[in-house]
Amino acid sequence: MSPELTTVHSEKSTETGLRTEEMLLNVGPQHPSTHGVFRLIVKIDGETIKESTPVIGYLHRGTEKLAENLNYTQIIPYTDRMDYLSAMTNNYVICHAVETMMGIEVPERAEFLRVIAMELNRIASHLVWWGTYLLDIGAMSPFLFAFRDRETILDLFNELCGARLTYNYMRIGGVKWDAPPGWIDKVGEFVQYMKKEVGNYHALVSGNEIFLNRLKGIGKFDAKTALDYSMSGVMLRSTGIKWDLRKDEPYSIYNRFEFDVPTSTEGDCLARYQLRMAEIEQSLRIVEQAVAQFPEGGEIMGKVPKVIRPPVGETFVRIESPRGEIGCYIASQGKDKPWRLKFRRPSFNNLQVLPKLLEGENIANMVAILGSIDIVLGEVDA
Repeated sequence: MSPELTTVHSEKSTETGLRTEEMLLNVGPQHPSTHGVFRLIVKIDGETIKESTPVIGYLHRGTEKLAENLNYTQIIPYTDRMDYLSAMTNNYVICHAVETMMGIEVPERAEFLRVIAMELNRIASHLVWWGTYLLDIGAMSPFLFAFRDRETILDLFNELCGARLTYNYMRIGGVKWDAPPGWIDKVGEFVQYMKKEVGNYHALVSGNEIFLNRLKGIGKFDAKTALDYSMSGVMLRSTGIKWDLRKDEPYSIYNRFEFDVPTSTEGDCLARYQLRMAEIEQSLRIVEQAVAQFPEGGEIMGKVPKVIRPPVGETFVRIESPRGEIGCYIASQGKDKPWRLKFRRPSFNNLQVLPKLLEGENIANMVAILGSIDIVLGEVDA
C-alpha cells in the first residue's frame, strides 16, 4: 500500500538557493513494514527525517482491566494475545506471579517442560524476526528459510498443547499436559538440526557485504540512552550492559544450565542483529541441556487449591522474554480475581526511543531501524 503523502506549507531556502518543502509521510497503520497496526507520522525534508511521531493503540484490548473480572486461570489465554510470537513466556509470567504470592512449589518435571517450551518459543520468535527483518531490507530467501524451521517448532508445540500460536499451556502450579511419548526425543533432534542451520543462516546473510553496509552504524545509541528509556533485552545488551534475568535474577530452573549472555558495545542495528542470532544459539544450548537432564517421571502439577485465592497483598515478578524484561504486578484482596493487574511490556518500553533514533536519519533507514527494535504490537497496545 502506498503511504499517504501530505504537504506541509513550510518552504525554506537551502545553501544552494533551492526552495524545499517539508512533507508529512504517514507510514501505516496498514503497512507490512510496521510489523502490525502501527502508524508512524514522519516529517521529512528531502530524504532527511526531521521529526517522527509514533501512533499506537490500534490493537488495544484492555487486557489488564478485563483481568479484574476473570479468575486467575481465565487470565492465562489473554496473555497469549499480547506477545503472540512468544506466548509461552507470557503464560509463564502470570503463573509465576500467582505462584510467588501463594508459595506454590512447582514439580521438577513441569519446570523442565516450561523451560523447554519457553526457549523453543524464544527461538521461534527470533526466527520470525530474522526472516521479516531481512524481508524489510530487501532479502527474500531468509524469510523462507526462517519460516521453514519455525514450522518444526510449531509442530512440536502442536503435539505438546494442541495449538500453534496461542498456547494456553502454562498453569498455576505446573503445565496443562505432559509431553507425549517421543516428544523429548524430537526436541533433541531439532536442536541438533538447528545448530547446523544457524551456521547456514550466517553463511547466507551475516557476512554479506551489502547487508553489513546496510546496517552498520545506523540506529545507534549508547548505554545511558538505553537506561534513560528503560530498555531491556537485546536493546539494552547491544550497548554493552550485560543484563539477563535468567542469569541475574534466576527463576524456574535456569540456574541449572550453562549459557552465555551475548553483549555488544556498538549499539547499532547490526549489533542487535548479531545478538539475536547469538541468542538463538544460547537457547539451543539451554534446550539441549534440558533434554539431557529431563526427569523420567514425576508430576506436572503441584498442590494447588481448586479455587485460587492469593493472600491479601501485592507482588511483582519479572522474566526475560525474547523482547526483554516482561513483568507482572498483581494486587490481591484475597479473592478469586485480582484487584489490580499490570504488565510491564518490553516492546512498549523499547519503542519509546524510536523518535530519537530516527531524527536526522535518511528515510531509507527508517524501516531498518524500526525493525531492529523487534516490537510486537499486541504487546505494545495490550
